[in-house]
Amino acid sequence: MRVPAPLLILLAAVLWGLLGILGKNAQSAGVGPLEVAFWRAVLAGGLFALHAAATRATFPRGRDLLMTAAFGVVGVSVFYGTYQLAVRAGGASLASVLLYTAPAFVALLGWALLRERLGAREGLAVAGTLAGITLISLGGGQGVSVTGAALAWGLTAGFTYSLYYLYGKAYFTRYAPAALFAVALPVGALGLLPFVGFSAKTPAAWGSLTGIAVLSTYLAYLAYSAGLRHLPATRASVIASLEPVVAAALAALLFGERLSPTALCGAALVIGAALLLSMEKRPAVPASARAQE
Repeated sequence: MRVPAPLLILLAAVLWGLLGILGKNAQSAGVGPLEVAFWRAVLAGGLFALHAAATRATFPRGRDLLMTAAFGVVGVSVFYGTYQLAVRAGGASLASVLLYTAPAFVALLGWALLRERLGAREGLAVAGTLAGITLISLGGGQGVSVTGAALAWGLTAGFTYSLYYLYGKAYFTRYAPAALFAVALPVGALGLLPFVGFSAKTPAAWGSLTGIAVLSTYLAYLAYSAGLRHLPATRASVIASLEPVVAAALAALLFGERLSPTALCGAALVIGAALLLSMEKRPAVPASARAQE
């Protein structure tokens, strides 16, 4: 029995929504944010390597291998690390919302580096994103720390995630994503290693780390990519935008995190801007890149 494509995309959104929750659980158990990012890269990288080997995928070589390794440093070391630092500094719900600034960064990078058109829709979306961040900064909320550090880490995560578009445009159509991730994630783990302070971990901590790697990284990718085969990218992006809603709901239930009405309006603007950009013919972030969130 085949699972309907919209349900697969919804499953992926829920699994991505667990990322900040599981990360906060691991950090509460004494695991540092950069160690959380490290184990995510190591464990998920192993799963992608097995997947690539089982499907006999072609691995990048030569210059493509070097570019994929460089992408691993920025797209895994920096992205994974800053996202977990954003969770620690501001909370799971805030980190998830700020990640959705990535499409606005994509529009700006595409205009600046790839000479892509920055029309009225893109300009409106970028303005909406900036207005949303402003409202979030002013609004705050219960259990949510809207500090300079939280915003800086969250926006850095959004920016580095936006770089997946530049990399994906060149490589995701030439190689199986699993093969690329099998290279990028171990390299990203090595990039994080000098900054990681390893701690003794409880079974609960290992459970959260395993959940991040298996559920929020590997299986989320499988569900999203399978759903995307039978669903237009625009509709998939709309369904996937439920991710920060899931994260905020779980953060409120488990950790008492609640954005103020002003901050909620800001979050709605950020997510709305991402949806506005997803309506373009090209996706704001390549579908295959969602595996890395």
